Order: sequence, then structure tokens, then C-alpha cells
Amino acid sequence: MNVLVLNSGSSSIKYQLFEARDARVLTVGTIEKIGEPGGRFVQHLCAPDGTMRDSERLLSVADARAGYALIVEALKQCGALHGDADLFGIGHRVVHGGKFEDPALIDDAVISEIRAMIPLAPLHNGPNLAGIEIARELFPRVPQVAVFDTAFHQTMPPRAFTYPLPREIRDAHHIRRYGFHGTSHSFVARQAAAYLQRPLESLKLITLHLGNGASAAAIQHGASIDTSMGMTPLEGLMMGTRCGDLDPEIPTYLMRVAGLSYAEVEKMLNSASGLKGLCGVNDMREVERLAASGNADAELALEIFCYRVKKYIGAYLAALGGADAIVFTAGIGEHSATVRARSCRGLERLGIVLDDTRNRASSHGINEIQAESTDTNRVKILVIPTNEELELLRLTVDCINARSKP
Repeated sequence: MNVLVLNSGSSSIKYQLFEARDARVLTVGTIEKIGEPGGRFVQHLCAPDGTMRDSERLLSVADARAGYALIVEALKQCGALHGDADLFGIGHRVVHGGKFEDPALIDDAVISEIRAMIPLAPLHNGPNLAGIEIARELFPRVPQVAVFDTAFHQTMPPRAFTYPLPREIRDAHHIRRYGFHGTSHSFVARQAAAYLQRPLESLKLITLHLGNGASAAAIQHGASIDTSMGMTPLEGLMMGTRCGDLDPEIPTYLMRVAGLSYAEVEKMLNSASGLKGLCGVNDMREVERLAASGNADAELALEIFCYRVKKYIGAYLAALGGADAIVFTAGIGEHSATVRARSCRGLERLGIVLDDTRNRASSHGINEIQAESTDTNRVKILVIPTNEELELLRLTVDCINARSKP
């Protein structure tokens, strides 16, 4: 009962093969720089005792179809896959699902819906869809499921997802807040509930997915009631190369006054802004190193990043009417003690008190980093590693099993 989980990007394919009954990872792999020189194919094989055997090949991969052929060949060579009969299902990450509220078994109608969302996520949905179509050709008898980054946030009330634009414009062009990183926010919320030994439905959580892409979510009774990313992944927190929240007049001003084209502005906001725009690098580890060495631009970038996280924490405390826990996750959230400390600094009167020693000592697994207190109003501060692939596995299996129920 194996499940293959796939994430098809514009220049990469990531995959994991699971034994679904116990969620055991059988193999993990990545193909990088598809269609570019200097490609790389890395595969990690997981032995039953948990040890890993790695293989790496430097090779040029012409396109996604060639990449998928390599993956199937590698899975067969290592004995993890022989054919369709070995697969219970295939789960695909799809960034923009429009108004899909749940994962969907893929058929022609679902593919049409994913294609219709390409204008809302052109960098993501096109490659996601290409991967789906290739996988359906390779495994025509295997049930395949689309798991949407946006689906978890479809529980937001109208006051949170509606933009104040004319109704006819909103309706005609699908303009609303959708939110992203849903599999990550969902996963760490459930992990937090299990760790705190409380039903998820009883908790108020603020989850902070902080990586090169970053978003915050307010979760109440197990459902997202607000999130920082909007119709596209550009809104909200400042990110590695994305600007985040911005005066909407700035793009039109730059086109009108600076003579920039629409394409130039779009590329700047998505690929040359955020940390990179402020200090020239988008890796937070390098930003912190530069800031520590006295680089003023890097220090400003770090301060703005944390300040915006702090503002969203405050906003979501208000939206939720308080919080039981704040959860830091993803690359920056899990590994940067500096970002966690600065993001919580000054929030002590709101019950958010971080312990510096615990924060600096945070290690693998779930960690509590708030100061010890007998105050029952204190907010738990948790560091929880995300695992979007494991969440994709769970949602894929649940979706396929639901199909078989009367």
C-alpha cells in the first residue's frame, strides 16, 4: 500500500514514496534545474532500520517528462516500484485550488479547474498541472489526488476573504483572499494539539510558516479564520524575494513615473524584493551573518522581517480574541532563534514571554520556548517542524478511501 507524493515545480520535481499504513518513508528524491545546465538528481533510499543510502547524479534534464522518466526508472532500479499494482495512490501538490475546499480525485473536470486557476498562480499551477498530466499517462490505473495549498483556508468567513472591490469585478475575475501553505498550517496545528494533549477544536492557534515564502494563519476550532497571503502568494509577510504587503498604488506609480512595464514590475515584486531587495540576499542565514558583521542593510532587512511577523501576531491575537499557542515552523521559523526572539519581543503584556535560553537551545522535534510561569493566561510558544509531504500522504489516502465508501 504505497503512495507516491509529488511536487512539480517550474524547474524541479520533488517526490517521496511512502508505505501508507505506517507512514514510513521508502525513498525521497529531487531533480533540480530542469531545462537548465548543471542539473542534479538526488535520491535517498530508506532502509527498514531507518538508515539512509544516498545517490546523486549530475545530469541535464530536458523537461518535466524526462524528469518523470528518470524518477520511475530510479524507483524501479531500487526495487521500490515495479508497476501500477504497487501504488495505492499518487498525491500531487497544487498551489492554487480556487474554491476547492478539500483534496480532489483527479479527473478531466478537476484538471480543467486547475488550468483555470493558472492566471492566479502562473509560476506554480502550470508546472503542477504538467506533472499531473504526465503522471496520469505513466500510471493510468492509479487513483491520483490533487491536494491544494489553498483548501485549508476555505473556512475563512467573508469578512476575512472579501476584498473591498465592486461585486461584479470580484465575481467575474475570482478575486478574493485564498491563502496558501495550507498543508503546512494544517499539519503543525494538528501537531500542536497532539503535543498539548488537547482537542484541536478547543484551541486558538497562530501558526507562522516562515521560509523563503512566508505566511501566518489564525486557526480557531481547527479551522483557518484568516491568513496573511491573499489572492496570490505575494500579499502578507515580507519574504525572501517577495515584497509582501504593499501600497497598491506603488506598481501603477512605477509604471507611470519610472516607465517600468507590467512584466518588469511583476518580476520585481515577486523575484527581486523582500530580503533580496533590501540587502541583496534572500537566505535568512546569510542575512543574519551580514547583520552580525555590521551590514546596515541586512540589519534593516532582519528588523523589517521580524516587525511584520510581530504585527501579524498582534492582528491575529485580536481576530482570535487571544491565543493558546503560537507555532513557528518552516526553514526560518524552525531554525532562526534570532527571528523568533525579535518577533516576540515587546509582546510580554499580551502573555507572550519567550525564554532566551530555551529559544537558543531549540533542537529537533517539538520545543516549548516560552518562559516558565504559573500564569494560566500565558501563551505557549512552540517550534514544530513542518512535514507537508506527510500531510499530503494523509490527505491523499483519506480522499481515496472516501471514494470507496457508500
